[in-house]
Amino acid sequence: MRYFIDGSLALSYDTHELTGFELSEPMLDAAAYNTYIETVSNKADTLYCRTKDTLTEMITYTYLDCIRRWSEQFAWKSKDVILAFDYTDEDFYGEVQGGFAIHGWTGKDGVTGKFKFLTCSIVSDDIPEKIPLISIPFLVGDYKSYAILYCLNLIKQYIGKIILILFDRGFYNKDLMYELTKSGYSYLIFVPKTKDKKELLYPLDKGEHVAIVHDYTFNKDKSNHHGETFLTFLKAIYDPRSEKEYDWVFATNVEEVALSNIIQTYKKRWRIETSYRVQDEARIKCKSKDMKIRYFLFVFEQVLQAQWVCFYKDEVSFKEYLIELQKTCKDLVANPKISARKKSQSIAE
Repeated sequence: MRYFIDGSLALSYDTHELTGFELSEPMLDAAAYNTYIETVSNKADTLYCRTKDTLTEMITYTYLDCIRRWSEQFAWKSKDVILAFDYTDEDFYGEVQGGFAIHGWTGKDGVTGKFKFLTCSIVSDDIPEKIPLISIPFLVGDYKSYAILYCLNLIKQYIGKIILILFDRGFYNKDLMYELTKSGYSYLIFVPKTKDKKELLYPLDKGEHVAIVHDYTFNKDKSNHHGETFLTFLKAIYDPRSEKEYDWVFATNVEEVALSNIIQTYKKRWRIETSYRVQDEARIKCKSKDMKIRYFLFVFEQVLQAQWVCFYKDEVSFKEYLIELQKTCKDLVANPKISARKKSQSIAE
């Protein structure tokens, strides 16, 4: 946790009065009780100034170094993995002005904008450490395909063969499907409803499914590109979460996936949504418009969640873990002998 703060913000006792040793206390206070850092500490201004001065990539790569160490400990390199991508939002209530960090919103319930983060997580059945592998800011105008391939390129050295990537309906995009296939990645995407696909479902009997080859064309960089995918149509499938029946359509570039038990495979993607709900228990409130500040706090919450999943999930609840960690950190910082020794060690390093 302190390593993540120091690495992300380039802090050390050689040149800074405060490092991750001291800053972890107010950040844990805010995370454990879901409040603002300003509410629990007078170090918020210092923390935000250091965050504004850092590079977004430093936050990303410091988290990736945590992933590297956990990968070595749990031998993820030796295991085939199923991944899931999804967005998560943070509400913004102020005046949305120029810039690309805040996506405009409707104003409902006072929410005028959204900060968006793209996350890739492990969702494999045989890997108990189902944690976020990487998260990056997703700005207004960003290409889905570029952002996703960027994430995959950064994490592939820490995991085994990627056998399938799962996506929600918001990722149904010809450019993305084309680029994933060209890069050798297998995908399964939940397709949004459209009139032409809905009409094809009507001749099917309840519970029946059919897979077809779908050719598509799209324009990118002033050139036409042609791709191919399988579309699997399912009629009147019962969804236990909503207790209703739906007509579902999936896209995949793997024939075996298109013809197999596709719903059971896709359900693994819901684990990333469970991960977001857990992380919300460590949400640090923030009013800043600066994406780097929002991103740093968001990834810090993921560090806490990942540590709990990897090492403490079977012992305590996540909230209990946060509160106990916060108490321990406060005791360590308050102990002058430990604090002085930590400072001496940091200078020596």
